[in-house]
Amino acid sequence: MLVDYFLHLKSRQIPVSTKELLVLLEALQARLVSGSLDDFYLLSRAILIKDEALYDRFDRAFGEYFKGIEALPGFEAMIPEEWLELAAKRHLSEEDRLKLQKLGYEKLFEQFKQRLDEQKERHAGGNKWIGTAGTSPYGHGGYHPEGIRLGGDSVGNRTAIKVWEQREFRNLDDSVDLGVRNIKVALRRLRRFARQGAATELDLDGTVAGTARNGGWLDLQLRPERHNTIKVLLFLDIGGSMDDHIEACEELFSAARSEFKHLEHFYFHNCVYEGVWKDNRRRHQERLSTWDVIHTYGPDYKLVFVGDATMSPYEIARPGGSVEHWNEEAGAVWLERMLSTWSRAVWLNPLAETHWTYTQSIHMIQQLLGNRMYPLTLDGLERAMRTLSR
Repeated sequence: MLVDYFLHLKSRQIPVSTKELLVLLEALQARLVSGSLDDFYLLSRAILIKDEALYDRFDRAFGEYFKGIEALPGFEAMIPEEWLELAAKRHLSEEDRLKLQKLGYEKLFEQFKQRLDEQKERHAGGNKWIGTAGTSPYGHGGYHPEGIRLGGDSVGNRTAIKVWEQREFRNLDDSVDLGVRNIKVALRRLRRFARQGAATELDLDGTVAGTARNGGWLDLQLRPERHNTIKVLLFLDIGGSMDDHIEACEELFSAARSEFKHLEHFYFHNCVYEGVWKDNRRRHQERLSTWDVIHTYGPDYKLVFVGDATMSPYEIARPGGSVEHWNEEAGAVWLERMLSTWSRAVWLNPLAETHWTYTQSIHMIQQLLGNRMYPLTLDGLERAMRTLSR
């Protein structure tokens, strides 16, 4: 089975070696994992993949090969206790959900401090204490319309206004083969060419004319190479709800890297605050000051945000509203600073435009951008490029 699996990865342009395959076989023989397909996925990714930029390509290839398979044959699978806990979490009806009320920003944190002081033991399935699989606004694995998630993965509700954990994001793969070449064509609307720099390219027409003027003596003429002079700052939202749009964002990222010579990219999460980063693997150690970015790149750059703009309204409107850290100034303040520096700006949203009206934060970002938000579709890209070209 592993030989076919290995060849399948090779066919998807994932650089895996025979030595790595042998190491994976040794790990299985040592029974480092059970029959769980999830465990095998983590083990094989750790052994076979050496660059996090290839994680998403590996995920797609792994999903294709093991589609419909739930466990590896020949192992006795042990079901972890935490799986059983999440499987037993409450399935609330719509009526039950409507009964739960948002506490408001101040009251939510005030009550959270009280729970930390009062709680002495673990809780699960309740509606008050910090725990799992309940309707309390504190913990994970349950549901509340506005809460604080502590540990554990999101179960898909995406209603937390703070997350207490160290979250790891992946870099986007900029070598993805585009499924739709027209994305490049749409971006070309922004291109503007000029001849700059040293004269290194043969000017054939000038050489012919100069030679004719010299009575047939060769007069070699050179000229500067023609370059696209457009400069682009690309800010990419990463992690959380943007995990649903990785493929579309990677296609855009790949196209932009190939079309624009003067392209600088930065990552952020949900909203831009006082710091951004260029490498998700080192985002906690190597953050860049947003002020430094503003002061480094001139007003001749075009500003492009890419994100679903789906977040708690507090993240945009309030100091301390960030889901991951305490921000001294609201996200709206930083967006306004960036827009005053780079007036030619657009926001590309991978979420279907028909869903925008249901999310308050999207409406807030649209207002800040002066309604220069466009869907991440070919038509949306063309409209965005026309806006940036004005």
